[in-house]
Amino acid sequence: MKPKLFDMFLTFLKIGALLLGGGYVIVPLLSSELVEKHRWISSEDVVDFYAMGQCVPGIIAVNTTLFIGYKLRGKTGALTAFFGLILPPFLTIILLASILIKMAQNVIMNDIFWGVNVSIIILMFLTVKEVWKTSIVDRFTFFIFVLTLVLSGIGISPSISIVISAILGVIYKLIEKKIKELQA
Repeated sequence: MKPKLFDMFLTFLKIGALLLGGGYVIVPLLSSELVEKHRWISSEDVVDFYAMGQCVPGIIAVNTTLFIGYKLRGKTGALTAFFGLILPPFLTIILLASILIKMAQNVIMNDIFWGVNVSIIILMFLTVKEVWKTSIVDRFTFFIFVLTLVLSGIGISPSISIVISAILGVIYKLIEKKIKELQA
């Protein structure tokens, strides 16, 4: 059953209001709202759309939201999810623009933002945990994880790691398909 556009808007409005720390913390919020609470999509969908959101230019959270909205209700769903997600930060910036400079210079506000940054680490951990459950499913995917970790550790660009992983994934799936054909 397709969700109602108004329900989608309110759900993404809530996510947009809670989304502090950028695209890396959206996965736990999406999982909580869309998978567990509303059951509109699966955990695998969240991870897949999040991965796709990282692969296209733009803001990860917005890209991911557009993909999910499109899956749920087509172009109208994508726009509904998009506007729901961006409305809270947009209004906040408009309302607070005149005092942002003063806030940045305030010691108490800096302490508050430091505390929020610490909590974002936990949200990033939850993102890794959620992506891990659906992405690291066998020895090959664990190998890709370790390879990407090593490449990142020695300073290789994430773009190059993604391309290498994609090529290895295609080769692996072609070999796996050939083996199944030979066994049949």
